Amino acid sequence: QVQLVESGGGLVQAGGSLRLSCAASGISFSLNAMGWYRQAPGKQRELVADMTSGGGTNYAESVKGRFTISRDNSKNTVTLQMNSLKPEDTAVYYCTARRETFPRRNYWGQGTQVTVSS
Repeated sequence: QVQLVESGGGLVQAGGSLRLSCAASGISFSLNAMGWYRQAPGKQRELVADMTSGGGTNYAESVKGRFTISRDNSKNTVTLQMNSLKPEDTAVYYCTARRETFPRRNYWGQGTQVTVSS
C-alpha cells in the first residue's frame, strides 16, 4: 500500500541538469522527513539530500551549491533539482521517507538511474 515512486532519471552530459521527482502514497506525508540517497556500483549508499517535516535541509558536501531538494505537501511529492552534473554523480537515486513521530517507520522507493557522460 505504501509507495514511493521516482521519476526523471536518464542520461545527461556533464554540466547539464536533471530534475528527479518522487510521488508518495499510503503515508502521512507531512509527518515524514523526505530525502534522496544514491548508490553507484561497488560503492556504499550515501545521503544526497533530505528535508525534515519542518523544512530543514541537509546536503552531502559533494552536491552543495548544485542540488536543491524541495517538497510539496499538498501533492505528496519531493523533488531533487540537479544542476552542473558531473560524471561522479552517476548512480541509482532512491527516494526515502522517515516518519518523525510514533509509530516510527521508514520506506524506500525502487530507484531511478542517473547517468552523466563526460
